[in-house]
Amino acid sequence: QNKPVESGGGSVESGGSLRLSCAASEVSFSQYAMGWLRQAPGKEREGVAAIGPDGSTSYVDSVKGRFTISQDNTKSTLYLQMDNLKPEDTAMYYCAAGQRPTTPINVQRWMGRLAYMGQGTQVTVSS
Repeated sequence: QNKPVESGGGSVESGGSLRLSCAASEVSFSQYAMGWLRQAPGKEREGVAAIGPDGSTSYVDSVKGRFTISQDNTKSTLYLQMDNLKPEDTAMYYCAAGQRPTTPINVQRWMGRLAYMGQGTQVTVSS
């Protein structure tokens, strides 16, 4: 219960785009900050983007200007639009809910407050 469900991953060439979706009907977007984190083989988990209940957003430096996080409160769905993808973006991407969100949201601090996380969706970018 309360586990988000991700979709939209796949394989693309460098420079391509993907849009990830996360269905989170059992998570209150007004109480939790939603976001995306990723993990590549042999590497630690990395917070990619987060969005707070106040609508503020935060991104890791490596994706700024290329990724856009958004949410549809009426559908309880979170999105991550990923453009100009690079091979180094290859990873398993997870949707997660963070408790006690900061205002404005900060993706690094959000990573330390995760309450729920999905099973992940694989993104592979070839050069």
